[in-house]
Amino acid sequence: EGAHSKSERMQMSSNAEDTLPPVNRKIRYCSGYKYQLDQSYIVQTSVKPRADIITEWVKLNRDGMLAIMDGYAWDGPSGPTIDTKNFMRGSLVHDALYQLIREGHLDRKHYRDDADQELANICEEDGMSAIRVAWVYAAVRLGGGAAVKKAKPIIEAP
Repeated sequence: EGAHSKSERMQMSSNAEDTLPPVNRKIRYCSGYKYQLDQSYIVQTSVKPRADIITEWVKLNRDGMLAIMDGYAWDGPSGPTIDTKNFMRGSLVHDALYQLIREGHLDRKHYRDDADQELANICEEDGMSAIRVAWVYAAVRLGGGAAVKKAKPIIEAP
């Protein structure tokens, strides 16, 4: 029955009742995510903001160190493409950087190209062919502008 004893679970249950929000028949969620990190991921990037950025899911310091937290969800490579292993790390970092742009932590005009270049660099590091890297970079330059302008809509059900 899990790692907690019965008395610990009863205590957690009793504490949870004190802090839970009121019952709601609707759920709220975002669609479009295919992948979720099983552990936090930290990588050095060339994206260097003027000040450290700390959000719930993504942290980026002035030196370009990017930390994406355990549980972060992203949609993987976008567009007419195949989700290959040599595309996954790049898509994760790119999505996290675009999220920081969408949320206003990074200026779109200054940092979007940096994020797109970071995607290409990581894909190349991970063994993607040069012609596919060039295609991926051209695709995000052409179609990525919309992705930095709007967040995924919140959906309610039922």
